[in-house]
Amino acid sequence: MGVVAVCAVALVSGGGSVPHEPVVEDAAAHESAALGRIAEPIVREVLDALLVPGAVVHIRTPNTFWEGAFGDRAVGRDDPVRVHDFFRVGSTTKTMVGTVALQLVREGRLALDDPVSRYRAGVPNGNSITIAELLNMRSGLFSYNEDPSFAAAMDDDPGRVWQQDALLRIGFGSAPYFAPGTDFRYSNTNTILLAAVLEQITGQDIRTLLTDRIFVPLGMSKTSYPEPGDASLPAPSPRGYLYGTNTSALVSAVLPDDQIAAARTGALLPTDVTNLDPSWIGAAGGVISTAQDLAHYVRTLVGSDELIGPVLQRERLNSAAPLDRRDPAGIRYGLGLESFGPMAGHDGAIPGFQTFMGYDPVTDVTIVVLCTLRDGPAGGRPANEIAYRLVRALIGN
Repeated sequence: MGVVAVCAVALVSGGGSVPHEPVVEDAAAHESAALGRIAEPIVREVLDALLVPGAVVHIRTPNTFWEGAFGDRAVGRDDPVRVHDFFRVGSTTKTMVGTVALQLVREGRLALDDPVSRYRAGVPNGNSITIAELLNMRSGLFSYNEDPSFAAAMDDDPGRVWQQDALLRIGFGSAPYFAPGTDFRYSNTNTILLAAVLEQITGQDIRTLLTDRIFVPLGMSKTSYPEPGDASLPAPSPRGYLYGTNTSALVSAVLPDDQIAAARTGALLPTDVTNLDPSWIGAAGGVISTAQDLAHYVRTLVGSDELIGPVLQRERLNSAAPLDRRDPAGIRYGLGLESFGPMAGHDGAIPGFQTFMGYDPVTDVTIVVLCTLRDGPAGGRPANEIAYRLVRALIGN
């Protein structure tokens, strides 16, 4: 896996700075080191199995935290990933857009039972789809990124700047999956449409809304939403990689057997897709952040009512209540939030990067995983797999 840099920092229960007494410091440092001894083998095993070039993992418990940086920023280069590197964090963005929507609900400027046709004409079943169904992924709207011609365009012209209306036209151009409210289907079109509604109501673009309503109030100084056409990442940051293509991934992220074997020997390397213009995912996954900012954000998102108030916070948490606290792979979705067994938060998967952020308010455990590969050559989402194993090891039943 290349160079591994691990940082273990200890906290004392109750917050504040660590006292200067050596005995207390030694005890706290021992707790952090013990956490690292649990986490590091899990992380290494998944990264090695899925051939992930680089990753950052951040874990916080009530008394300590541990974070590690693994691998190199670029394949074939001796440039270790660091714990404060910037990553694209994909669909964790959906929680932020959903939070702004719920803020507008709290302000009386939007209602969860509003039909989307009130704000946007030309939406298939728009008279029947509600704002809540966009947030709950129950609208039935076709996800524009599942259109083969769209995937081919991403492969052929990664620098193309996609406009919001162009994404919506593709999403609206195919038949819905099902009638509104009758089933669940994750669709990026839902969040792109929701962002368009929020922009119409407020007169502000989604970048401004996220910055002014979430990033600045929470002190997330390392988090940003890129301007249209800006495919750069702040320094320092790793490169992002993809095995296969966007077109082939529509069929399966798993490579043919001979290519899997070649990837394991190093004869086949993943493609650098870092500069794929993020306008293709926009409000459904365009945010850039760090492990530390995401850890602070998800603790606030799940563990407090600071962002949307107690009534809507309770409704949101109930809508995404865990199917089974014992099973982190048992996912439930509600009002722009996912639960993974005991943890609530969201994951993200875009070409080049894969992310997990979760917080368990019962045990006060936070886990953030950032990876520079979306899928292993034989399949598997690395950030999720690492997080699920960590949850089982740290929280158990």
